[in-house]
Amino acid sequence: MGTASRNFSDDDRERINQAVKQAETITSAEIVPVVAGSSGRYDRAEDIVGVWVAGLLIVLTWLFYPLPVSDAGDWSATHPLWQLIAILIAGVVGFLLGAVLGTCYLPLRRMFTPVSQMQEEVYTRARQVFYDNRVHHTAGASGVLLYVSLYEHQAAVIADQTVLDKIDQAGLHAICTEFTDRLHTESMASALCETIQHLGERLATDLPATGEKKNELSDALVELE
Repeated sequence: MGTASRNFSDDDRERINQAVKQAETITSAEIVPVVAGSSGRYDRAEDIVGVWVAGLLIVLTWLFYPLPVSDAGDWSATHPLWQLIAILIAGVVGFLLGAVLGTCYLPLRRMFTPVSQMQEEVYTRARQVFYDNRVHHTAGASGVLLYVSLYEHQAAVIADQTVLDKIDQAGLHAICTEFTDRLHTESMASALCETIQHLGERLATDLPATGEKKNELSDALVELE
């Protein structure tokens, strides 16, 4: 799986930290950026790769280990049982080899994982992180989670009720779309910083900072392996 910590230098982390601090000077919302290596295990994809490789080896074994045709009176021909044994061995070895390839070679595993499954896993993990990091526990119910999952190449934006009341789910979806567009064209740190800045400006209209604001959640980037 992807390793979140390898994607950021100390300077990148400081830039993101400062972007959160700056955004929270103009809005009462609390912004939490999170980058995870992966959001799911996807064991089924490994099995599918194993089945495909097993099928390929079985076919090759059958093609290159044909039953010999013996002449009358010749008892040197290979017994059909040995071909069957060879095919069974090829199937087992192929499945194990494919499963290992699916585990070690991430693009291959991703190829056999439905996009809809990855989207569901990313959203589910983002919701879990939202609660585990107490983003839902701010006094004004104004926490926002920016979540990136490296293996799936997907992002999610989760917000507490006060934010949803102001910009609704369609607004969050638009922010997430802009976020993923930046991830396609910029470094991850730059994409995060720009999205945090944009989010702060967007929230400042409906949820402006008032008086001396208490910082309820850490401004640092959360990195999950």
